[in-house]
Amino acid sequence: MEDLDRVTSSVEHEADQLLSLELLGLVSDHEVVRQSQRFERYAAAITDLTAVGRVYPCYCTRSEIRMAAHAPHGAAPDGAYPGTCRRLTASELTTFEREGRRPALRLRADSATLDAAELTVHDLVAGTYVGRADDVVLQRNDGVPAYNLAVVVDDAAQGITQVVRGDDLLESTPSHMLLQRLLHLPTPQYAHVPLVLAPDASRLAKRHGAVTLADLAARGVSAAQVLARLGASLGLCHEREVVTAESMLAGFELSAIGREPWTLTASEL
Repeated sequence: MEDLDRVTSSVEHEADQLLSLELLGLVSDHEVVRQSQRFERYAAAITDLTAVGRVYPCYCTRSEIRMAAHAPHGAAPDGAYPGTCRRLTASELTTFEREGRRPALRLRADSATLDAAELTVHDLVAGTYVGRADDVVLQRNDGVPAYNLAVVVDDAAQGITQVVRGDDLLESTPSHMLLQRLLHLPTPQYAHVPLVLAPDASRLAKRHGAVTLADLAARGVSAAQVLARLGASLGLCHEREVVTAESMLAGFELSAIGREPWTLTASEL
């Protein structure tokens, strides 16, 4: 359970997510693990990275990062951090501290001993992707560990061998692979699948209407109907067919997943 941000996370959200998965026939074989209870693991990883010179403080504000991110950075992912705080002088550090700025902690992606200019992802859906690792945030300036570090530590701790996620995270994967290498952790197989988009071609979100099972139930659409619609998007059944998650397993092939996003129509929201 990715509940690092205690402002947006809640017991209610967690219960709703787990119930929705259960209604679709997806129930974990293992106990739920919560990132909010694993801060010590993430702190230990940051200590290890610091020991090999791979961590530096970043005092940039969000507006400063947004402005700098508009500049081209070669093969770096969109919005990559430009390295503003990578080589701060002692005087600059003192100035920031006097201003009361609290630093985030970032990964130093490139070094003399390991050039992360290009890392290759052999993705099971997206194919071969070559990208640059970014100086991702490891710990926010409020002391909360960041997603990019937490997910790498968690995957290894739970013995995850295959990660399936949206292709909007494909550009982040070189950074995750670099962290795995630096922390001496195994790299799982990755499968980045196309997103579900709203009619305006943007990422599907709450603002587009009924997108949760609870919203759809209020409109008379059952979880079984949702499951059939999901199966139809993968060519596993007809959208009006009565199916279960288990019954669709026999016909599922990861290689059959298309490369284009699934765009909903206005009538489907």
